[in-house]
Amino acid sequence: MHSPRLTDPGHGALPAFPAGAALEAPTDLQQRGIRLRPCAAGDISFLTFLYRQLRAAELAPLSWPDVQKDAFLESQFALQHRHYLAHYSAADFLLIEAEGQPAGRFYLSRQTSEFLIVDISLLPQWRNSGVGSALIRHAQEMAKRADASLNLHVDQRNHAARRLYDRLGFVARMEDGPYTSMRWPTVTEQRPA
Repeated sequence: MHSPRLTDPGHGALPAFPAGAALEAPTDLQQRGIRLRPCAAGDISFLTFLYRQLRAAELAPLSWPDVQKDAFLESQFALQHRHYLAHYSAADFLLIEAEGQPAGRFYLSRQTSEFLIVDISLLPQWRNSGVGSALIRHAQEMAKRADASLNLHVDQRNHAARRLYDRLGFVARMEDGPYTSMRWPTVTEQRPA
């Protein structure tokens, strides 16, 4: 992994994460050694690495030299990071740790009656392990207690994630560019009329 840094070539310093409160992982994940903690400046290196892992297959067919792919991915991560902090500044920006090692990120906005999973991403070795499902069910429980809906966007090419969200009760609402907006209804909306 690269050394931690808070700058983006050509774009200046990356904004810092807001001070966040800890959010406990669900009990079943804690029993597996998985914890959540607020992201900090020192996590930028890992988060950039994670972003690269998420986009690796997409860039693999391109004939760009590795240095060009790296520069592109660092720039795209920086843009995404800035966007998330600008538009979801009150969200929980959480690092997923497994046995004390970074395994992914979980960004959750729960400040209104419309909760939003801003991002949930795991390293390849942690995908299909039940971690993502458990975190989404955890967010659903928090939304249920607040009588809030839970929303997310899924890349239309990510069929595995779409199947997971369908299975967990999310309903497609609309297409938004390359993404589909999905919603898990409030408790009140789930009650039969």
